[in-house]
Amino acid sequence: MALPDILPVEALFDSPERAGATISPDGTRIAYLAPWKNRLNVWIRGVEDDSETRCVTADETRSVTDYHWTDDPRWLLYVQDAGGNEDWHLFRVDLDDPDAPAVDLTPYPPGVRTSIGQQRPDRPGRVLVQVNARELDRFDLVEIDISTGESTVLAENPGTVLDWLPGAENYARSLTENGDLELSRHDPATGELTPITTFTGDGHPMGINPFELDADGTGVWLGSYRDGDRAVLARFDLSTGEESEVDSHPELDLDGDRRIVVQQSSPLIRDRASGRLLGVRYLGERQEIRALDDEFGEVLAKLAALSDGDLAGISRDDAGRRWVVSFTHDRDPGATWFYDHATGESRLLFRPYPHLDPESLAPMTPVTIPARDGLPLPAYLTLPVGVEPRGLPLVLLVHGGPWYRDSWGYSPEVQLLANRGYAVLQVNFRGSTGYGKRHLEAAIGELAGAMHDDLIDAADWAVEQGYADPERLAISGGSYGGYAALVGVTFTPDKFAAAVDYVGISDLVNFTRTLPPFARRGLISNWYRYAGDPDVPEQRADMLARSPITRVDRIRTPLLVAQGANDARVVQAESDNIVAALRERGVDVEYLVKEDEGHGFLNPENQIELHRAIDRFLAEHLGGRCDPA
Repeated sequence: MALPDILPVEALFDSPERAGATISPDGTRIAYLAPWKNRLNVWIRGVEDDSETRCVTADETRSVTDYHWTDDPRWLLYVQDAGGNEDWHLFRVDLDDPDAPAVDLTPYPPGVRTSIGQQRPDRPGRVLVQVNARELDRFDLVEIDISTGESTVLAENPGTVLDWLPGAENYARSLTENGDLELSRHDPATGELTPITTFTGDGHPMGINPFELDADGTGVWLGSYRDGDRAVLARFDLSTGEESEVDSHPELDLDGDRRIVVQQSSPLIRDRASGRLLGVRYLGERQEIRALDDEFGEVLAKLAALSDGDLAGISRDDAGRRWVVSFTHDRDPGATWFYDHATGESRLLFRPYPHLDPESLAPMTPVTIPARDGLPLPAYLTLPVGVEPRGLPLVLLVHGGPWYRDSWGYSPEVQLLANRGYAVLQVNFRGSTGYGKRHLEAAIGELAGAMHDDLIDAADWAVEQGYADPERLAISGGSYGGYAALVGVTFTPDKFAAAVDYVGISDLVNFTRTLPPFARRGLISNWYRYAGDPDVPEQRADMLARSPITRVDRIRTPLLVAQGANDARVVQAESDNIVAALRERGVDVEYLVKEDEGHGFLNPENQIELHRAIDRFLAEHLGGRCDPA
């Protein structure tokens, strides 16, 4: 037995050949992302004929990652920032005029951020956005005419509104002092807000997800615990104030929070033209979709038969006939299919990474690990292919958030590590979403406490099972995962042989105080509740005690730190300060800063450089293989 051939870093971290395909509302064209001048841009082709394939955006600086069809298939919308600063602008592309450049519909100065646009069936040709152009700490609601670019302010934020209900002009959401969510009705004539109801913030550190106006605008579909532990889909009637259950799973949580943290997407599958609810996504070890519409149930059965992966992107034309879907899979990521429900025809459109052989990649296996206090910790274990899984070097890969969760699917980082001979363990420690309110709220006050104990217990479990060598353990993660890596080398300095901190928090007080002004309003129900409020002296002291920067003198573990200079969430000082403190002590620390990146690296050359550095670093300190290039 032997490990597969070494995969070059570029094979895993360069741009996909194609990805993110969707079908136009009239069912005649397919849009997708593909490289142009080493950056992902939007391309289009015909459904039946790809002879007229062409690139319709031209960003040479930063990859386009998010685009949308409009109700008029002439126009495409996409968002872009500058160097990862997250000051998003909304651009329009005219597909009927190939020579016309993209038009910035939100030409605001630096520091202004625009939300991804929402369209309404009753307002064709227009898109609603939320933008903080008037005051940087608050978002107003603006409607933009897609064709002309003319914008109209529909509602000014008086300073109390957290955000406006997507797709609606007359409902606002605010947070109360104790973190509850207040829904109000906005009077466009007077600008006044009239409270409708208040939803408890318990179990909702990132807000209530989903929270969407229903198809006829008389109610809100929302994720609700309804006095239980599992999140179900409920409907709140805006007239009567009554909440009723729409759908639930006997064992699984609604897949809401995870999707909103990273993808800004919804667990609700809706008809694009009418907004009608078709299905709901739930997530356990794998995803389950429940169909709430008979016709969609028939389509769902046909789509599910196309792959043994989990349905990811789902796109359909307005007639409900033609579908373009992609699949999540641990070894064959993003396979994208076309399906015609009228004829039964289906065909594979593309695999994003056709050069990768699924048989040479490592499967991801769900496991459950008991924490020391008895809390079950759902996790995913990936073991290298071709070698006996005994006494391996192990990388504890910690997810961000912390209100996110790891799930089954492809990860280029996991596959890089497994290819090099490492076991990889991803733990959904307390505070991870998707496992019920009790699992989530067990993390309150437990940063660098029980949350870290969960990671240590998981590493010890891997050793006890014989998978891992206790002398060759590493901890690595980004954002909160970077914080966890720094906690690992400061609170348990003898546990790990190496650590990687990628855009991680080193000082909880500085982190919360340097977030953008508009983001601070939302801290009540998450960071203030779980970690502390730096304006309360005793809480500030506790936050500092749980911050790696105050224990930097305990670090003796080899450390690699990576940071984006334009990071708006975890500012560069979070990495600069810990690196400077270590170098002042004469401790060698590898530090990679990218001037054209933000909260995570996007451009492929930066991803490749980062993971080449991680490859070399772990090989040196854990003894795994390394790409000789």
